[in-house]
Amino acid sequence: MRTITQHYIDGTFVNGAGDTRDLFDPATGEKSGTMICGTTGELDQAVQAARKAFPAFAQTSREERMALLDRIIGEYQNRFMDMAEAIRLEMGAPKGWAEKAQAPSGMAHLITARGVLETFEFETQHGGNLVAREPVGVVGMITPWNWPINQITCKVAPALATGCTMVLKPSEITPTSALIFAEILDKAGVPAGVFNLVFGEGPVVGEAMSAHPDIDMMSLTGSTRAGAAVSRNAAGSIKRVALELGGKSANIILDDVDLATVVARDAVGMMMNTGQSCNALTRMLVPHNKMDEAAGIAAAAVAQLKVGNPLDDDVRIGPIAHKAQFEKVRSLIQQGIDEGARLVCGGLEPPSGAPEGGYYVQPTVFSHVTPDMTIAREEIFGPVLAIIGYADEDEAVRIANDTVYGLSGAVNSGDPERAKRVARQLRTGMVLINGASLDFTMPFGGYKQSGLGREWGAHGFEDYLEVKSLAGFAA
Repeated sequence: MRTITQHYIDGTFVNGAGDTRDLFDPATGEKSGTMICGTTGELDQAVQAARKAFPAFAQTSREERMALLDRIIGEYQNRFMDMAEAIRLEMGAPKGWAEKAQAPSGMAHLITARGVLETFEFETQHGGNLVAREPVGVVGMITPWNWPINQITCKVAPALATGCTMVLKPSEITPTSALIFAEILDKAGVPAGVFNLVFGEGPVVGEAMSAHPDIDMMSLTGSTRAGAAVSRNAAGSIKRVALELGGKSANIILDDVDLATVVARDAVGMMMNTGQSCNALTRMLVPHNKMDEAAGIAAAAVAQLKVGNPLDDDVRIGPIAHKAQFEKVRSLIQQGIDEGARLVCGGLEPPSGAPEGGYYVQPTVFSHVTPDMTIAREEIFGPVLAIIGYADEDEAVRIANDTVYGLSGAVNSGDPERAKRVARQLRTGMVLINGASLDFTMPFGGYKQSGLGREWGAHGFEDYLEVKSLAGFAA
């Protein structure tokens, strides 16, 4: 049983005074522990600790912060398997996925931030004047359950690198990985008050955080609904808000591709992390005359993915991370059926061989989906692929852009120049061209209701910095 009783405030693990919340193992549906829920008073203590620590930490040198990140990286390496195991237990990530994707993502952001810091220009000269980039101050951070340590480190690492102090509220679904990370930072010698961790739920800790007058910036990864709530709460104190929100990303497969290769690759890719990625390519766009062929390829490909106990070495798809999301995914699958999409594979029946009581969903493929259907418009956040037909290239682009979201997308073509031309027309923050992978040094974020600002790499530093003009300073 996981029992979390302490927050991390001002360099010390302190017993919480609030109520507790039950934790559940998504692989079995059974209770697996409890988590202390923070109070508004405990949040205020953490904010005041961060406020007190800010002046000194903001004045640390580049070299001091590089050395701090080096120590954190070393401690993360020491706790790597603990981190992977925690993620497997708390969100149901298959063992191989936790060890090869989830836990490594945290290390990747720490290493990337350390590399960016080494050469980042905090000051630039303009004639006799100087433009300085200075830390924004105290940052409130709210992170999700689907990529728990990835989203923690892609906020904490650049905040540390730029000289900010912070208070983190991780998802109440995945608190153990956050606790391990706090232990890593404590062991690495992060100065007291620079990093603070308060467990709790959004309506209490998250709301108080986003409205707190002594927090200078809010950084949230979550749903578009949560992003709107944080923005409203933050408006009273005019604090900076950075949001990484939902997506309904389109994958345009043009008529000149090797259909068997591309459809199989991208159908399987969309199912990874049990489809619980905001940038998942959940809408596959194919020419009308290739619809049935593409559907058959996708169904055959995802049928090879074993669903089951995350401990089994050959399992590729684990459970949905928590019960409410499990029920939402099943409801949206039913809506797809009710609205007339063609169910090619998967559906509502439990996967064969998966443990009883767990939150398991079969890899599901719908074909003949129309752009107005619910499953073509709402973010499902599960292993559900919608295949949509188009008449020509222009219509494909229109369908891809006809969404309130704009996080990611993809274009596949046998002609690289054609792929690049179409990619430029997508109103999204990221486009994967011909199977390219994400790069941790490139900006991550979206247009429209997919968010504000960018994370990852050098662009991830910018939100944590204020810009000061010093006229005559360099004369």
